[in-house]
Amino acid sequence: MSENNMTSENSGQASLKEHIRQDLTTAMKSKDKATTSALRMLLAAIQAEETSTGTRTELTDDDVLKVIAREIKKRRESAEIYRDNGRDELADAEQSEVEVFEKYQPQQLDDSELAELVDGVITEVSAAAGEKLSMKHMGQVMKAANAKASGRADGKRISEAVKDRLQG
Repeated sequence: MSENNMTSENSGQASLKEHIRQDLTTAMKSKDKATTSALRMLLAAIQAEETSTGTRTELTDDDVLKVIAREIKKRRESAEIYRDNGRDELADAEQSEVEVFEKYQPQQLDDSELAELVDGVITEVSAAAGEKLSMKHMGQVMKAANAKASGRADGKRISEAVKDRLQG
């Protein structure tokens, strides 16, 4: 990705949400309408998450990363539906929002790094369970793999990697 990638390890620096707000201000000043619109939607989603319990709670950077991942997933799904229905201009708009949001995610794992992470998790879960793992252990492995990946891989990619390893 880019040097704009923020992770929860950036203690002492502005929070991820504050970084997004600063980038929104910059986009507004430079009259970048697409980025301004995307960041406004992202901040609205973060605010909705903060108030979803009925009381306002400040999200941690990890919580904000989860909101970003969810928003990226929504837009990718929408883009796919738009493309399937011949609405490429709408799909492109959704994809451009994904690209704006991805700047705030940590560096994503490549396929070999993801496979290595899943293999490590399977070894750990297998040792804890005291048996060879099968597909019935998918939930346990997914939970541990998602925790270890901590936003560095999409859940769908993790799921596919876990299935490949447990079936193979």
